[in-house]
Amino acid sequence: MFKWLSLLFQPRIFMQLKQQLSFYANGGAVSQTGRLCLSIWFLFAFLLLKPAISGIPSWKLPYLLFPNVNFARPRPLDLIRFIAQTLWLILFQQNRAPKKPISLLSIAFRLFSTIKSIFYLPLNLLIKWTQWLEKKAENMAYETTLKMNQKKHKTSFFSSVINALLMLFIIILAVLCFTVPFSLEAQAFFVIILWVMAMMFRRMPGRFATMPMIILSVTISCRYLWWRVTSTLNYDDPLALILGVILLMAESYSWLVLMLGYFQNIWPLKRKPVAMTGDPKDWPAIDLMIPTYNEDLDVVRATVYASLGVDWPSDKINIYILDDGKRDSFRDFAEEVGVGYIRRPKNNHAKAGNINYALEQTSGEYVAIFDCDHIPTRAFFQMSMGWFLKDPKLAMIQTPHHFFSPDPFERNLSNFRDVPNEGNLFYGLIQDGNDLWDSTFFCGSCAIIRREPLVAVGGIAVETVTEDAHTSLRMHRLGYRSAYLRKPLSAGLATETLSAHIGQRIRWARGMAQIFRIDNPITGKGLKWQQRLCYANAMLHFLSGIPRIIYLLAPLAFLVLHTYIIYAPALAIILYALPNMIHSSMTNSRIQGQYRHSFWGEVYETVLSWYIARPTTVALFFPNKGTFNVTAKGGLIEKEYFDWGLSTPYIALVLLNLLGICFGVYRLVYGASEEVGSVLVNLFWVLYNLLILGGAVAVAEEAKQVRKNHRIEVDIPIRLALKSGHIIRCTMKDFSFGGVSVELPKSVNLKYGEQLDVILQRGEQSYVFPMTPIYSQDKILGLNLMDLDEQQQIDYVQCTFARADTWAQWQSEYQVDKPLVSMYRVLRIGAEGYSRILFNGPPFVRMLTRSAVTLWRVIYSLKPQKITLKSE
Repeated sequence: MFKWLSLLFQPRIFMQLKQQLSFYANGGAVSQTGRLCLSIWFLFAFLLLKPAISGIPSWKLPYLLFPNVNFARPRPLDLIRFIAQTLWLILFQQNRAPKKPISLLSIAFRLFSTIKSIFYLPLNLLIKWTQWLEKKAENMAYETTLKMNQKKHKTSFFSSVINALLMLFIIILAVLCFTVPFSLEAQAFFVIILWVMAMMFRRMPGRFATMPMIILSVTISCRYLWWRVTSTLNYDDPLALILGVILLMAESYSWLVLMLGYFQNIWPLKRKPVAMTGDPKDWPAIDLMIPTYNEDLDVVRATVYASLGVDWPSDKINIYILDDGKRDSFRDFAEEVGVGYIRRPKNNHAKAGNINYALEQTSGEYVAIFDCDHIPTRAFFQMSMGWFLKDPKLAMIQTPHHFFSPDPFERNLSNFRDVPNEGNLFYGLIQDGNDLWDSTFFCGSCAIIRREPLVAVGGIAVETVTEDAHTSLRMHRLGYRSAYLRKPLSAGLATETLSAHIGQRIRWARGMAQIFRIDNPITGKGLKWQQRLCYANAMLHFLSGIPRIIYLLAPLAFLVLHTYIIYAPALAIILYALPNMIHSSMTNSRIQGQYRHSFWGEVYETVLSWYIARPTTVALFFPNKGTFNVTAKGGLIEKEYFDWGLSTPYIALVLLNLLGICFGVYRLVYGASEEVGSVLVNLFWVLYNLLILGGAVAVAEEAKQVRKNHRIEVDIPIRLALKSGHIIRCTMKDFSFGGVSVELPKSVNLKYGEQLDVILQRGEQSYVFPMTPIYSQDKILGLNLMDLDEQQQIDYVQCTFARADTWAQWQSEYQVDKPLVSMYRVLRIGAEGYSRILFNGPPFVRMLTRSAVTLWRVIYSLKPQKITLKSE
């Protein structure tokens, strides 16, 4: 405090105060009341407070010391804020330089750091060795996989016996590890040892370190499931036994999906493109098909324009619009741009029937299928067709579905290009993992299929509503192979609304359940055991609706019904269940970190769980029920609204969990003392469920989407040609169907409406497009496309959307997962969901909510703020 008061003994401050008051009395933007307040506040500031660093202009001092006070327009409570901030600065915040005395604690810390570095020395050597080994394995992966796929791997009798004995030994060792009973102390020690090992392997880069993490997670998970089966069912209480078995079945399902996921993604193949060889005149003919039904012509137009520019001999590619909507405008457009047009007489079997009819009208050796909103890049066939020439038994090659518009989760939660979307895991990791086991699925678009195997299986499957995966399953049964090229060679539109998104997922879930019933990959003929597991995992994944709902309701059995569905002490539940969750979360974060962030999957599955539970259950019992529904694309959302209809199940689950909290608090206060641990465990479970449900509710508020043309961020050098004849080299920062945004090397004065030409490159050729400025901010210039003729529109799409490198940065846009950061963000979204309910509720609820928020902001504004003074 004396340090702050020492300024009283410095005469120079009185002259500074006089000059400062004169400066504010004669000038500026400060009101008369503000100048009076400034005079008083400057007096306090100069007499009581002293900056920690000299050299700060005196007129800046009040603004630095009182950042929460509005000097220009004083508010009614600013005097209280000033007094509170002054007391905080005098009594608590003293800007002294921190001292670092040498103490026993600092010596111990340095000693610990030295020991730590010595301990990690062998670990660093192990890291270097595994990196070398992994590089060797990467070089052998493609050829080894091809050889194993092309012919059966023969082993000698002696090798088979040795392998069988090793497998038997591993199984016996694993069973002992999973089933040997431990005391709680021994279990705690076992858990700590495995956690330390997992943390050590987590530090190591590369794929080999992932494998021991998987082994540790499998050990913990199997041990947990064994403990649940043998030690936690309450046979003395019929209700507890029934509910306990239901929960155990849900956990067994999750355990099975976890094990299959580890197997599926243990070593993603990361297949590379194979260059085309030979004379282009001898390359095979391709029929490029674009199925449509009820989409706008504007959506289809860009896909056709881009298809006209693919890098393939023009006499070897035939483009067809497959119009199931029977629209003359599509027929006229096809004739205008010079592509084929096929209209079938009947609409049976939806998209599958549309493609099958086109197969009868065409004869190309290969068939490329693109949904009408998926725009292929110029290099699509150059990057993908080489594998067909290398492997005669390859029936299909699939590429990712990349979306340049946000899906409902990304738009409504405002995390587009920040958090990997729902489909990123499948196209970034799972399909690549399937490729190792020759189990890549056909996804309905952005794929090339050899006509011969497609005809051999009777064309696109029509028995289920997921005709794509069913078709690839049939080709695999006949011994044909598939491949996945994880290169974004096309891009399309995501679903606009949550209802459309859920409708699409319902169709996928129903179709997978139908395949599981009528063409089961586990029991059917012709598949390798690895393929059976990969297909089974894909189909079981869509049965997650009921287990997810069970997890959201399970803690209420104890809190509301006072039923022990896990008949074990609270400490035992923590020692078995918590490590299982931690290890599976850590391992999945390690495997999936680039493609899905931790805890976001909980939100995705919770949103879908209610809506896929019924159709999957019905499809398992009645596989012939259900129809194909077309996913709407290219729509607009004129105004923001809360979808109360879709969110009703989530809100009902929220209310049930809130009821559980009420019962839990009652049991804490009035219940038996020996049950406090169990009550706390279940309360923690309920709170977690509430935050995940809050995230599901937050997605139900549809954000406004009035931009018809989505902007795609890029960093491409271009040129501007002004009417004066000057050429400006600049960088295109984004583009859309309506125009571009460029960054200029320096500010340029351009009149609104003044026409200029944008020069874009495609290969060695330049194309000119007339545009007009619509906004200018610093060095950023927004340009709007003028009316283009048909050929200019084709050239523009091929210079932007169809560039070979447009989507090359697809995966590098996302940061690697940090579980704790992801957990914080998901929990914050969960809390946001409840505020959205309140702000979209009845009028009196909205009024109370706004009043409470306003009151809280006023109270929070009175809080003193820590300041940091720096000299200029």
